Amino acid sequence: MSDTRHGQPPITALEPRPYQNVSGVLGSRLFAWLVDIVALFFLGWLVFFLLFALGIVTFGATWLLIPIATVATALGYAALTIGGRKQSTWGMRIAGLRVETASGGRPDGLAAAVHALLFYVAAGTFLLWLVDVACGFARADRRMGHDLLTGLVVVRA
Repeated sequence: MSDTRHGQPPITALEPRPYQNVSGVLGSRLFAWLVDIVALFFLGWLVFFLLFALGIVTFGATWLLIPIATVATALGYAALTIGGRKQSTWGMRIAGLRVETASGGRPDGLAAAVHALLFYVAAGTFLLWLVDVACGFARADRRMGHDLLTGLVVVRA
């Protein structure tokens, strides 16, 4: 009865994570984020103009969707690109990055959208953003705070 307690199996260590190349990822992530901001700017304006034009036809009804569409565009962009087969946003592709789960698998669209949401909430509050980035500098695997919360890791492609 030394190995089990009340019929439960013994506690074993988790499997070691697969090797993930994270050298120079933080600087590349900043560059990728700047490219993604430009891409989201153009996508956001496209959605805005479409909803504005539809608002003329619907007597302003679709104009109420503009604030929601702004957030949905950013989250949808992350869900479709990071959750897609290339596992990276357009900026991440240019910077040579890819997003994986901590176990080395492919993230799904929901995890990618939550990952982006947590980042944008942190980026909108300077103190949270500092804590988020400080996690990346303090950890050997360069995972930022929102990476830890979602179980994702950004690696070299």
